[in-house]
Amino acid sequence: MKRNLFIAATLLLAIAFACKSPYELLLEGNDVEAKYAAAFEYFGEGKYSKASQLFESLSVMTNGTERDDTVQYYWGLSNYRSKDYYTAETNFEKFLERYPRSPFAESASFLRLDCLYRATLRYELDQTPTYKCITAINEYLIAHPDTEYREVCDRMLDDLNERLDRKAYESAYLYYKMEDYLAARVALRNVLKDNADNRYREDVLYYTAMASYHYADLSTRAKQKERFLVFYDDYFNFIGEFPESPRRAELERLYNKVKEKY
Repeated sequence: MKRNLFIAATLLLAIAFACKSPYELLLEGNDVEAKYAAAFEYFGEGKYSKASQLFESLSVMTNGTERDDTVQYYWGLSNYRSKDYYTAETNFEKFLERYPRSPFAESASFLRLDCLYRATLRYELDQTPTYKCITAINEYLIAHPDTEYREVCDRMLDDLNERLDRKAYESAYLYYKMEDYLAARVALRNVLKDNADNRYREDVLYYTAMASYHYADLSTRAKQKERFLVFYDDYFNFIGEFPESPRRAELERLYNKVKEKY
């Protein structure tokens, strides 16, 4: 009985082995040269997922050899080309820790930035990945001041900073939409305290003035005069900076309306 079971198990293993594809046999094998050549062949054919698995397998086998940085870099590049940006970013980060002076180092640094950039989120969502990417780009530009990727990096930074500016503005503007005008004015002013160069500065100053107007207008009559003085300040701040703004007419109308009363 035991002999029959052994024979059956052996036959099943033989069948399973025979059913494996040449790629599977290669992946599971220990022939470094064959695996190395096949990995680059698959990479050149655009079969990045297969190439990635071979390079991953090779990374153990070539560890400590002169091929190690090449294998590690192309492992990351294969993941990048197959659009697995999360894994690729991890690959490139580890590569740079181990081989900061490799000929592939600058390329790996930039590709890691691109992976981080692709992982950032819309302005409405958590901006932690945005801050991480901005820091990484700035560090890259300091380390590589003459990089050929400077224009790309500048575009990335511009886009990322625009998201942060918009998130700050929209978060403060939300109080205005909720008609919590005192909180809106405080939040909007804080936007410019945190970043005077916010690209939504005109919107921020406009809604700051509108919030102070509504807050005063909705106050008890005894407090209106004092609170409209704050509106005057906000009004003059806006027209001083944006005298040609199409929004000036609305603020002037409100300003003249208040002047008639006080």
